[in-house]
Amino acid sequence: MEFNKVTVDMDGDVATLRLNDPAALNAVSPDMLEGLAEALEWIDTPANGVRCVIMTGEGRGFCAGANLAGGRPGERPGEARANALPDAGQALETKYHPILRKIRKLKMPFITAVNGPAAGVGMSFALMGDMVLAAKSSYFLQAFRRIGLVPDGGSTWLLPRLVGMARAKELSLMGEKLPAETALEWGLINRVYEDDALMGEAKTLAAELAAGPTRTLGLIREAYADSFDNTYEEQLDKERWLQREAGRTEDFKEGVKAFLEKRPAQFKGE
Repeated sequence: MEFNKVTVDMDGDVATLRLNDPAALNAVSPDMLEGLAEALEWIDTPANGVRCVIMTGEGRGFCAGANLAGGRPGERPGEARANALPDAGQALETKYHPILRKIRKLKMPFITAVNGPAAGVGMSFALMGDMVLAAKSSYFLQAFRRIGLVPDGGSTWLLPRLVGMARAKELSLMGEKLPAETALEWGLINRVYEDDALMGEAKTLAAELAAGPTRTLGLIREAYADSFDNTYEEQLDKERWLQREAGRTEDFKEGVKAFLEKRPAQFKGE
């Protein structure tokens, strides 16, 4: 399926969401933001049967950040009001943030396969993955300071929680490239593969997750997403109510039955 500068390909119940503007290293434009919103809405529609998502980039880049060729980030030519003071944050509020929230609230596992540069907001998209896989040649870059902007896309929330405050500030203040293998050593990402093996490994992992109890995997996503903002007591309560929901799924019944019968469970995501 083709959306505006985004494609979605189905392989069984795995959707590969591909940023599709390779000439610009998949830099994010207003058109791409529209395409992403529509693609994510399609993916999140239960009738379409998606049980796991891989996000990657077409060509030699994952996402080079915001496409600045047309002016301010996320702004179409002519959108700015005459004589208005510039507001680089408006596009974040109205266009980027709804997409980031949509990714966070997906009801199925979300994998990112970083096949090349992941810069600026592209780095933020990459780190949204429940599992972040990267090609050896890829790198991560907090590019914002290079154009006089602060980090966005949720990176000032994500980075300290993933690598600690010292490294988070270093990445953002220095704006230096972080190679994939160093990102792995830092605990920023999960796995690194040879460039030509990345997508095959991502699809294998996605197929394994898609064959699992995907409603419960979605609840696991929710539990961890909320954990940073909760106290210990609040998180215990969160687990209690999520467990009630998981315990009412057909997959839970099947998992217990398969365990007692000493056979592999056949989960259906129900």
